[in-house]
Amino acid sequence: MSEENKKINPNSAAPEEEEQYSLNDDRRVKVLSPGAMVVKRFLRNRIAVVGLVILAFMFAFSFIGGLITPYREDQQFYRVDIQNKEYAGAVKNVDFRFATAPGQKFDSVIQAKIVLATQQNKDSIEFRNVTYHVIREGEDFYRVDLDDGTTIGIAYKDIVTSSVEGQKLSYEFQYEALKAYTNGESEFTAEGQSYTIDEEGGVLKGDEDIAFISRYVVQAILPDIFLSRAFQEELVAELEAGADKFVFTDVDGVEHEYIIEYKADVKNWKIRQGTETRVYDTYAQPSREHWLGTDRNGMDMLTRLMYGGRVSLVIGFIVEAISTLLGIIMGGLAGYFGKWVDNLIMRIVDIFYCIPSMPIIIILGAAMDALNVDPTLRMVYLMLILGFLSWPGMARLIRGQILSLREQEFMTATEACGISVSRRIFKHLVPNVIPQIIVSVTMGVGATIITEASLSFLGLGVKFPFASWGNIINDVNNTFVLQHFWFIWIPAGTLLLLTVLAFNLVGDGLRDAFDPKMKR
Repeated sequence: MSEENKKINPNSAAPEEEEQYSLNDDRRVKVLSPGAMVVKRFLRNRIAVVGLVILAFMFAFSFIGGLITPYREDQQFYRVDIQNKEYAGAVKNVDFRFATAPGQKFDSVIQAKIVLATQQNKDSIEFRNVTYHVIREGEDFYRVDLDDGTTIGIAYKDIVTSSVEGQKLSYEFQYEALKAYTNGESEFTAEGQSYTIDEEGGVLKGDEDIAFISRYVVQAILPDIFLSRAFQEELVAELEAGADKFVFTDVDGVEHEYIIEYKADVKNWKIRQGTETRVYDTYAQPSREHWLGTDRNGMDMLTRLMYGGRVSLVIGFIVEAISTLLGIIMGGLAGYFGKWVDNLIMRIVDIFYCIPSMPIIIILGAAMDALNVDPTLRMVYLMLILGFLSWPGMARLIRGQILSLREQEFMTATEACGISVSRRIFKHLVPNVIPQIIVSVTMGVGATIITEASLSFLGLGVKFPFASWGNIINDVNNTFVLQHFWFIWIPAGTLLLLTVLAFNLVGDGLRDAFDPKMKR
């Protein structure tokens, strides 16, 4: 090349000269590590990435959401509700009732014979050589005397009820009051006191209301409730008018609404009072306070879903950790030693495969129900049982992989170096099987979550007050809830579906990423 050309282009090199790059040059070809290659292959799988995003959301929703929610997992909410509770009962008296005179005996056999005598218009009866005289004192009112003129009691259909709370009416008062009332009299004397009877059947002592007479019997359901004369008279008027409800104002000026329900089979009325009652805010519709409403126990559904996801995920991972640990130990021993050790362990695996796991879990769940096992301890037992019953699959996987690895050159080198058997298995063989373990565990967690949800749905898994997605969906055992309260079961079912699907998608993506033979 001429000097003139060099001056024009001083950086140009002769054609025969080639650029030389050192190993430290930044433009050299970059070689990715095995881990980075797996990550790169995994990220190329868009479906697996979608599954990973879903799992990240579920973990954030369950573990972070449970920390920021303003409610506790077992916090119950209440509302004031108007409930029609049974308040009183009423019946129209059509049969004779009896009152016994002081110091006399008037047993049920004699009473029955007196009723029969009144129906047959007899004025006396004989019983055990004693004559009882039936004396008519008024309409549906009789006095029963002995031969010597001693009165043993009375039979009546109209009822004398006290108008004063706690006041007991004497026999003589009832007798004189009924005698005057059934004969249409307005005055009578009893125990040296004079009384008057008004047009409504009220018995007065001067201006004081003492009692009232009616063919109806009205009694409160609770013994500490006293029904005033005004209430009973107004109720009887409504009963005779055929009303199905009425409003009564008490002495404090408070209005109460009562529902009247007639029972034709027993020919009486049930009176129900609408009272304000503090009850669980069950199945409340979604609102600003409860974004997904409340469940049957009045608990916030969104909070229960967060804690339920935490329980389901923790159970899934712990169960898989137990089964993986057992599978690695048993599969590693079987694959490395072979011969009788392999034969023994594989027969144990065959026995576990023959065990009907689900019936056993159901039986154990029912037994824990009968023993009232604490919910926390029950959850621990559930994880141990599921983990102990699910290790054979992992053991077979580890055994198959180690059988193919133990004959390779690096294992011959470990033997030549005098490395102990335990280090050969757990430091050299098992790490080479980690990709298969990761894929198996990822898919196994989803299967475990489904198993736990199924048991909790049947009432044999996680128990109240702990929440899991399975026992939340348990509410759909009630068809009414299934039809009318979508926010009880659809969110939990959706989260369960997405979580299991995401674990399967990630598992498939990891399987493809760990396989170097897959085309990219």
